[in-house]
Amino acid sequence: MSESTPARREYDTPGIEDGQLDVDPLVQFEMWLDEAIVANVSEPNAMNLATADGSKPSVRTVLLRGIDHGIVFYTNYASRKGVEIAANAHAAANIVWLDLHRQVRFEGKVEKIDAARSDEYFASRPRGAQVAARASRQSDVIESRAVLEQRFAAEEAKFPDVVPRPDHWGGYRLVPNMIEFWQGRRNRLHDRISYRREAELWRVDRLSP
Repeated sequence: MSESTPARREYDTPGIEDGQLDVDPLVQFEMWLDEAIVANVSEPNAMNLATADGSKPSVRTVLLRGIDHGIVFYTNYASRKGVEIAANAHAAANIVWLDLHRQVRFEGKVEKIDAARSDEYFASRPRGAQVAARASRQSDVIESRAVLEQRFAAEEAKFPDVVPRPDHWGGYRLVPNMIEFWQGRRNRLHDRISYRREAELWRVDRLSP
C-alpha cells in the first residue's frame, strides 16, 4: 500500500455516551466480549500480550481464557513471555474487534493462577493440545519440524490415557490497574474511556482521540 492510496474506512458506529459504561471495567469488558461473540467476530478472545525483559519489549497473540479480577491466559512458563514475566511482572494487553470498531487496552501486573485451576483447564483441552504442551519447548530453537513431531509422538505414546499437565505449563492473570475502552467514530473523533485504579475504586476519564 503506497502513501498516495491509503485504505481508509469511516467508523460510522454508535459511540460511548458519558456515564454509559459500567462502573466496573471488567464487567463492561465482559459485556463487550459477549457482544463480539454474538456478532460472530472471528476469534473474539484473541488478544495481543506485550511483555518486556527490561531492555526491549516483545508482543504476541494469546487467547483470553477467563475473566475474574483480571484477565486469564495459559502458556508455557519457560517460553519467552514466561521468562520475561518472571523478570518483570508489568505487562500490557490489547484486544481488538475490528468488525465492531472496538478495542480494549489493559495495563497491570501479571501473576500465576493456582495450580488447581491450571489443572482443571488443562484437563478440558483436546488431547492433541495436551500432548503438544508437553512436547513443545516453546520459544527454543528446534532442529526441524521432524524433531517436533518425534517429541509429540513420544509424549503421546508415554500417556495413552490421561495426559497430566506438565509443571512448565499453566495459567497467568493480568491484574489491571488501567483499562481503556475505544470505540471508533466518524471523522476520527473516537471515544476513549479510561479507567485507572485508585485504591479500591476506579477513576473514569474521557481521553482525547
